[in-house]
Amino acid sequence: MNFDIISPYHRKIKTKMNSLKTFDISFLENDKQLIAGVDEAGRGPLAGPVVAAAVIFDKYQFHPGINDSKKIKEQIRENLFDWIISNCISYGIGIIDQSEIDEINILQASLKAMKESVNHLSQKPDLILIDGNRSFKSELDTKTIIKGDSKSFSIAAASIIAKVTRDRIMRTESEKYPNYFWSKNKGYATKAHIDAILKYGSVDFHRKTFLNKIFERQQKLDL
Repeated sequence: MNFDIISPYHRKIKTKMNSLKTFDISFLENDKQLIAGVDEAGRGPLAGPVVAAAVIFDKYQFHPGINDSKKIKEQIRENLFDWIISNCISYGIGIIDQSEIDEINILQASLKAMKESVNHLSQKPDLILIDGNRSFKSELDTKTIIKGDSKSFSIAAASIIAKVTRDRIMRTESEKYPNYFWSKNKGYATKAHIDAILKYGSVDFHRKTFLNKIFERQQKLDL
């Protein structure tokens, strides 16, 4: 659609669009009208799954608060999560658990989660914008965007969906394993988390391949 031939409502929305939304619009062409942004959360933690999300918006759908999930406070992310799923054309989520991360490594697990998130979209996008510099195999057109979660509206929205989904999983698991404080650290390597691992050992929800260095370091200190 030509911006010169839009309704007053859409013209008003256009004037509010920020650089993230105009970045996405710059990829729209005659044969590319549906763009999916894809991002993941949870590559670095010692426990839990890696979660990816894919989000498709209408060309004019916009919210000024959408940005890289790491730049947004937790409660605001939760609110934006509800807005995104209520206002997007489609969203999909892919989750790869900790045992598979140990089997195939975190990079391959992240790419697999992102591909699954796209497969769960109810509509097939014409182009997939992927955060980072690595893509997964797809029959659809893909484009990697370094620091895409701070450049693209749809990737930023995907980062919020992925982050909120993973945080909710970690809070639920924290109720089963309160010794590890996952409701606060979300599985990342905080001092309290590492101390708990050294004191209580690991559980099935930990990524065993991520703990080797911690145990090796402790063994050297104990010698």
